[in-house]
Amino acid sequence: MSKIGGVNDIKAFLTDLFETAIRAADPDICVPPHLPDAPVGRTIVVGAGKASAKMARALEQNWSGPLSGCVVTRYGHAVPTDHIEIIEASHPVPDQAGLDGTRKIIELVRGLDQNDLVICLISGGGSALLEDPIAPLDLDGLRDLNRALLKSGAAIDEMNCVRRHISNVKGGRLAAMCHPARVVTLAISDVPGDSLLDVASGPTVADPTTCADALAIIDRYGIIIPQMVRQMLEAGETESIKSDDPRMVNAKAILIATPQMALEAAAGKVRDAGVNAHILGDAIEGEAAETGSVMAGIARQVARYGQPFTRPCVLLSGGETTVTVKGNGRGGRNVEFLLGLAVALNGLPDVHAVAGDTDGVDGLEEIAGAYIEPGTVSRAGAIGIKAIESLDNNDGHSFFEALGDHIVTGPTLTNVNDFRAILIN
Repeated sequence: MSKIGGVNDIKAFLTDLFETAIRAADPDICVPPHLPDAPVGRTIVVGAGKASAKMARALEQNWSGPLSGCVVTRYGHAVPTDHIEIIEASHPVPDQAGLDGTRKIIELVRGLDQNDLVICLISGGGSALLEDPIAPLDLDGLRDLNRALLKSGAAIDEMNCVRRHISNVKGGRLAAMCHPARVVTLAISDVPGDSLLDVASGPTVADPTTCADALAIIDRYGIIIPQMVRQMLEAGETESIKSDDPRMVNAKAILIATPQMALEAAAGKVRDAGVNAHILGDAIEGEAAETGSVMAGIARQVARYGQPFTRPCVLLSGGETTVTVKGNGRGGRNVEFLLGLAVALNGLPDVHAVAGDTDGVDGLEEIAGAYIEPGTVSRAGAIGIKAIESLDNNDGHSFFEALGDHIVTGPTLTNVNDFRAILIN
C-alpha cells in the first residue's frame, strides 16, 4: 500500500479527489441560490444536458409557485419530477427522441407574453440532446455530421460553431422564440473558458460567430456535408442570433457551476491531507495523448529538481482535450490522456494520477476514467498488453479494464468537464 503524508491509499485518495470535484457541481447545491423571482404570469422550465434532469428536480424542490416544462437528458440520467417532464435521448450523437423532445420544448415556449418567465436549465451534453436541424438536413445527415466532428480532432468551440449554424434552436434561437417573455438561463459549464456560447451550443445567448466561420471549420477538417447545406452556409441563410437582435433584450444567463469551482474543491481536500495543491488550469485543451506527455514533463521536473513545485504535491487541471481517432479501440479523452502520461513517464517512481469526465462517461463508455501508478506500463506488459499499442489504437478503456484501474461512477447527473490530478510523492 502506498502512503503519502496522512494518506495510506493513494489510489483511493486520488479517486476521492475526483468525487469531490463532482460533488462541488451537484445541482442540489448550485441551483437553489440562483433561482429568479417568480413572475406575474406563467413559469415554463426547459433545458437540456446530462445534468438537466437533476437541475429540474432541484428547481421544483425550491420553487413555491406553479410551473411546468420539459428537459431532455441523456439515457440513464432521468430522475423523478412532479411537474417538469424528463425526456431521455442519445448522446453524443443525436437520435429521434432528442429531436422529439426539442420540438416539444419549442411548442412550450410559443405564444408567451411579457408577464411570463422561462427558466432554461443547460449543462454539458446539451448540444446533442437539444437539436432540431435546419432543413434540408435530416436526422441521418445530422448524425453523420456529429460523428465526423467528434472524430475530426476539432476543439469544442469549433464543433459548436458548426452546430449553431445548422440548428433551429442553438445560437440564441431558443431565446428568440421565447420573446417577449423573460428568459433566465442557469448553466453548468463543461467547456474551457466557461463560454456560455459553448454550453449546449448557446441556445439562449447571442452568437457572434457566422456561417462563414462554420464553413471554414468544416473545410479545415475535411468534413463532408450535403451540398444544399453548404449552399445555405455560403449564402448566410442559417445565420444565428446576434447581440443587437431585440428579441434578446430580456434574456439573461448565469453560470452556476464551473470547472474552476470543482478544482478548488479538490485542492481544498488535498491541503486538508497536508499536501500542497497546484491548479495548472481549468481550460487545458489539445490532443489528449500529447497533453499527457506535456504533463509528464512537468511531473518529471518536479520529481527530479523540485521545480516549479516541491514534492509532495498534487497537480490539478481541467478542460477538454480532443482525440483524433485513428484506431478502432474503446477509448475516451481521459483514458487517452492517462495512456499518454504513463508512456511518457516510463515508470517514473512516485508519480500517480487519475483522470475522468465528471459526468461519469468518458467517450462512448459508461466508464468515467482511470488511475495510473509507476507500475502501470510494466503490469500491462506482464499480461501481454503494450501501452503504446493501446494508445495507437485509441483503446484506453480496454487497457485500464484489464488492469482493474478503470473508474466507474455511474451517471453523476452533473458535468463540469474533465478532471485530472497528478500526485508527485
